[in-house]
Amino acid sequence: MATATKLPISADSHIVEPPNCYTDYIDPKWRARAPHIERNSKGIENFVIEGLTNPVPIGMLAAAGKTPDEVKVARSNDFADITPAAWSPDARIESQDRDGVGGEVIFASVGMVLCSHPDYEYKRACMTAYNRWLAEFCAAQPTRLFGLAQTAVSSVDEAIEDFVAAKEMGMVGMMVTGNPQHEDYDHRDYDALWECAVDLNLPIAFHILTSNDYDAATALKSPRGHQANAFMNLVRGVQDILGLFVFGGVFERHPNLHMVVAEADAGWVPHWMYRSDHAAMRWGRAMERTISRKPSEYVLSNCHFTFQDDATAYQNQALVDSECLMWASDFPHTDSTWPLSSEVLADHTAHLTPEQRDRAVHDNTAKVFNLPV
Repeated sequence: MATATKLPISADSHIVEPPNCYTDYIDPKWRARAPHIERNSKGIENFVIEGLTNPVPIGMLAAAGKTPDEVKVARSNDFADITPAAWSPDARIESQDRDGVGGEVIFASVGMVLCSHPDYEYKRACMTAYNRWLAEFCAAQPTRLFGLAQTAVSSVDEAIEDFVAAKEMGMVGMMVTGNPQHEDYDHRDYDALWECAVDLNLPIAFHILTSNDYDAATALKSPRGHQANAFMNLVRGVQDILGLFVFGGVFERHPNLHMVVAEADAGWVPHWMYRSDHAAMRWGRAMERTISRKPSEYVLSNCHFTFQDDATAYQNQALVDSECLMWASDFPHTDSTWPLSSEVLADHTAHLTPEQRDRAVHDNTAKVFNLPV
């Protein structure tokens, strides 16, 4: 049985942006249009984003540890009602200690919704404000809180500016929106951006629900049948991005570029690798003009997958012996394993060696994000 020798690091946790995150930190010319909190017709506080029709319910962003019935009640929570650990760095350390976690890589929450905003100039202004706030949040606990900046990828040049600024602020990676404004990520125009990411040693991260076709606003609107069917489709957007980079030759041209696929689980990855190798074989010489290795080899060398409650992730020998697996708690979102992460990990990793267990819950995350732990 695996023995816990290192404290887990969550490779995908979130904050809940406080009411002043965008209004106080955004460029003054955008302040009147910044995302802000309003009360809806039922008197419940929501984040309102100009240009998007669906307000963001604050209570739903911080419902970790709640039962399904309690989550329904949490929909009516105001910002003052949610756990301070969602936005206070000191309270966050207390929540980590309770969960047996030694550190967290921090993703946005409202920023996930912003990823699908159609106005790229506005989106970039909002994300720049968020990055400024997050830098202060993480600086309060620099050995336990590790921030991912956001970029709208409004253009290659502006995205490069965002990467440079993120590095200067001490961010450990970049949360990239699912759809750039121009072309797509396998286009050669983006080679300069990927070279920048490699030079700065910043991995790129694509989180579920940040693509235009699989966005946070329509997450549980199933095109067929029960809403649970929509939940089953949450991984599709990031799978498409994975294929874009693999089949498009991005990792072929940039062998030191590292991509994190966040919150899409990992049990499906072995089948995806098998199926991608089959697809490459069927395309024959047409594929050989783009990539020189099997698609599965790029996955094992360049891609990393965060997951929280996914026992199947630990069942494939190739994955557990690679740098692909990166456990996460998803705190404080509803799918979080908090405050039972230690129990979940003890159950799911019981068959692993101590080295395999440490690799999946600590070492891979520390190495990919270059964490000071």
